Amino acid sequence: MTRGGNTALPTSTVIPSLVRWGISPDADLVYRTLARFGPRNLASTARELGMSQRRVAVALDELTAEQAVRPLGAGRSSSTLSESTVWRAGPPDKVVHGLRRRRLRLVDPWAQAQRHIATVAGLDLSPTSEVFASRQIRLLHGVELIQSRIAELGRIERHEHLTVSPEPAFDASTVAAASPLDRALLARGVRLHVLSAPPADGDAGSAHSEDLYKLGARFRLAEDLPAKLMTFDRKVALLPIDPMDARRGAVEITDQGIINRIVALFLREWDRARDPRHNGVPAVALTERERALVELLAAGHTDPVVGRRLGISARTIGYTLRGLMDRLGVENRFQLGLALGAQRIYLPAPPATDEAGEAGDQTQA
Repeated sequence: MTRGGNTALPTSTVIPSLVRWGISPDADLVYRTLARFGPRNLASTARELGMSQRRVAVALDELTAEQAVRPLGAGRSSSTLSESTVWRAGPPDKVVHGLRRRRLRLVDPWAQAQRHIATVAGLDLSPTSEVFASRQIRLLHGVELIQSRIAELGRIERHEHLTVSPEPAFDASTVAAASPLDRALLARGVRLHVLSAPPADGDAGSAHSEDLYKLGARFRLAEDLPAKLMTFDRKVALLPIDPMDARRGAVEITDQGIINRIVALFLREWDRARDPRHNGVPAVALTERERALVELLAAGHTDPVVGRRLGISARTIGYTLRGLMDRLGVENRFQLGLALGAQRIYLPAPPATDEAGEAGDQTQA
């Protein structure tokens, strides 16, 4: 559709969720509506989403402040505009890039390294310490030895793996090396908790993290993480001596008192960190029937046509959709389509006619 010289996005265009970057769920739904179906005014947006105009107005204020939408033909603030003002969404790639740039604070890598070294030093890991003398701390020299030791400890791990990764980005080779180890842990039922910095543009680890999340891993994000470390079953910990230079080696710790302090540090940072999916679209796995149902409805088919194709009643269609709405925390079919689109399960399309050429009167769930 076209409004005011602006064309809606092709249905093949993926619109990423903005919730990850601090946008509220209401604002995310409003942005998706404008980006997917083209410019609209407040009243029509509220009507299509089934939300009050007040909620939509608040969402538009939020999106305007983040430069994600703007009123057509006006440079004034949203608070001075009438309800008839038509709003246009910015291009998804530019909007996400802007949100990232504003949300991610650049961290001085040298300052980060110093904090890490100070944290390690605070654990009394000097060669003269008693735990060194008792062989409960040992130095690992060389990148290959460190990687080999991580793989060895991972193979015997059975309960819990904790990781702190303050780097904002990983290259493809690092991800390729870590992927099979992480997958093997999850396959054995080991609980994997990863605490990391918000990902920067070009981070090769983002897709890997998403895959691990689907397998049961848990992630939280925090800036200015004090150390880079990992623990294995709360019995062994590995910390690089310098997070900026793996060639300087790492320390392996088996002293239980120090391990407990490291775990306590992890838990404190975990508690203050944020879940990247908090207030976002919950993860949802569709059954074969649910997937077939939403795909047919997304293609514009009416409830009777969907019922005939799947061999189910209109009541079953309603119950199935209502269950999906409850699981995703949305209120109507239009919002359900946008929420599922956020997970790339399917991309919602405007209402269309069925194969008989009749516009469908959708039975509300």
